[in-house]
Amino acid sequence: MANLTDAQWRKSIHSGDNGGACVEVADNLPGLVAVRDSKDPAGPALTFSLTAWSSFIRSAMIRP
Repeated sequence: MANLTDAQWRKSIHSGDNGGACVEVADNLPGLVAVRDSKDPAGPALTFSLTAWSSFIRSAMIRP
């Protein structure tokens, strides 16, 4: 399990005032990226290697 004590969480500047239904990302951790639900900041977080996260972001940016 990753230690997320030093995680600095952020959400997209495109997140509106939608009652907290956002995804937060912490990308300041060595070797990994953590993702969590902003409605449950004390809840579980998913962690990804930097390579896996970069691949996900690249594929999400490709639009047909």
